[in-house]
Amino acid sequence: MKNILAVGLLLALACVNIFGQAAPVVGVADPTSLFTDKDPVLHKNKQAAMHIVIDLLAYGHWNEADKWLTERYIQHNPGFASGRDTVMKAFGARGAGRPIPTDPKDWSTKIVAVTTQGNDIVCVASVSTRPDPRNPGQTYTTTHFDMWRFVDGKADEHWDEGQITAAPAGGRGPGGPAPGARQ
Repeated sequence: MKNILAVGLLLALACVNIFGQAAPVVGVADPTSLFTDKDPVLHKNKQAAMHIVIDLLAYGHWNEADKWLTERYIQHNPGFASGRDTVMKAFGARGAGRPIPTDPKDWSTKIVAVTTQGNDIVCVASVSTRPDPRNPGQTYTTTHFDMWRFVDGKADEHWDEGQITAAPAGGRGPGGPAPGARQ
């Protein structure tokens, strides 16, 4: 009986190590430093990426989207149609923007990394906290990413790990592509 309990305990510990989160994803202490660059074009694009992540996505200042997104803004997320106006309406419908904390340490979005390719591609990785389906009531952290191609300091094209979700009863969700729409 002792051997069965010992084997059971060892298996339980092994499962925790196999399926548990080894290290939680955390943001950097000073995220603003990641959005700067000596190259003026890359600096402008990184600053625009920061404003998209913080001002628009985190704090809902969609009335300022024309500062950071081109009119044609191409979406590669299957949950949203392309076009700045479409994105503004979809996200803007969530309510008025909230005040942005002056200290970046207080930002709700925790930035993990900012990477670039050439002068026109900026990728921002941030912490994503999600419900743990294996442990109801608990969460785990993983990494979310957004990547943009910039034209003249504005995001013209966007990629992320967006997935298709079930449409609400009665039709498509806000901003989602119309059936058969070309993306």
